[in-house]
Amino acid sequence: MPSETNAPATTESLQPGALDGVRVLDLSRVLAGPWCSQTLADLGADVIKIERPTSDGHPGGDDTRTWGPPFLKDRDGQATAEAAYFLGANRNKRSVQIDLAHPQGQALVRELLPHFDVLIENFKVGDMARYGLDAATLCAAFPRLVYCSITGYGQTGPYADRAGYDYAIQGLGGLMSVTGERDDMPGGGPQKVGVAVADLFTGMYATVAVLAALRHRDKTGQGQAIDMALLDTQVAMLANLGANYLVTGQAPRRMGNAHQNIVPYQVFEVADGHVILAVGNDGQFKRFCAVAGNPAWATDARFVTNQQRVENRQVLVPLLARKMKERSRQDWLEALDKAKVPCGPINDLAQVFADPQVQARGMLATAAHPHHDALPLVASPMRLSATPVNTRRAPPLLGQHTCEVLDELGITQAQQRKLAQLGVINSPTAPESLQPASSRP
Repeated sequence: MPSETNAPATTESLQPGALDGVRVLDLSRVLAGPWCSQTLADLGADVIKIERPTSDGHPGGDDTRTWGPPFLKDRDGQATAEAAYFLGANRNKRSVQIDLAHPQGQALVRELLPHFDVLIENFKVGDMARYGLDAATLCAAFPRLVYCSITGYGQTGPYADRAGYDYAIQGLGGLMSVTGERDDMPGGGPQKVGVAVADLFTGMYATVAVLAALRHRDKTGQGQAIDMALLDTQVAMLANLGANYLVTGQAPRRMGNAHQNIVPYQVFEVADGHVILAVGNDGQFKRFCAVAGNPAWATDARFVTNQQRVENRQVLVPLLARKMKERSRQDWLEALDKAKVPCGPINDLAQVFADPQVQARGMLATAAHPHHDALPLVASPMRLSATPVNTRRAPPLLGQHTCEVLDELGITQAQQRKLAQLGVINSPTAPESLQPASSRP
């Protein structure tokens, strides 16, 4: 898909997405919930992000708005209050400020809910019940509602009341026991993954669950509650390593950059850096041996099959390591690619976004933002032929769409003024200088 697919465009000019007509009330913040709602928004849903108003001692909004530096710079190169972290998880949404702790804020949410298909929240277990906004209460009042709760440990079990954080879940859920260099190697020991994968995977699983629940609702007219937990997701995403343990009763160990079940499948040092060698079958190993100038390895009884290579990795890997150091990174990559042996470089992010394949796939999007005419964003990776994903909206300013959304949903100007006076909402109109260039006269 060419990169211009994700080029800036007005909402009206874009083809409706697959979820056009689905409206999502997003009460979540930080990452797992916003990742779910961003994915739904990418697919065309109208996602209304509910954020707490500014109050004494708190800047308001999603916590990640302040998780910087880095912060977005405006047209004049000055830092704004928009953290890059927030920008990475909130495209294609509209922001409305409502104080859920205020009884009138809770009443306003209930008044809005008939207009929504999905509610997403990631409050601690019990918090929403205190507000009268829990799944049992709202699903009974709005039978067609799909209510998705995301917590660290789920709505049940001995840990249900604990706050859940990705880092802790990576440890508790076993991921750090298999991530990092081997204990007998320099630098060995547990290591977290470089991005918050428990949060991100939970957001993606939650997206799948919401879509399944909407499918069921459309067939039966009945919504349902979804109980998503970071720990459940972390255990599920152990995948083959979880299966290895269940089959053998032996907990897998950290293997650094090597693979538990495939050899050679790891990083090797070369003359001027490092290369990933990812030999997935015996034919690829034979072709690698030819490229390496050692075809006899492919017929050596210790290395003929993957099973034999795994069993004899302590013999084979040192042989390969010495050979790999003889040539440069580019030499290896070109020769292995020509021989159709899976391999690759280890890029930093500057190299990632400069890569011709990444550019050809349109993974860099831009959108008009109140502080930036063409805000660069990572694009959605989903490619749908009939209902293409588009970057319709930049991540919103705090409360940017409060008046717009409340007007659409039938909340009168008089009601809005009263709610603003009570501090339930605050909806200042951005000055003209902060409006996107596309909306300025």
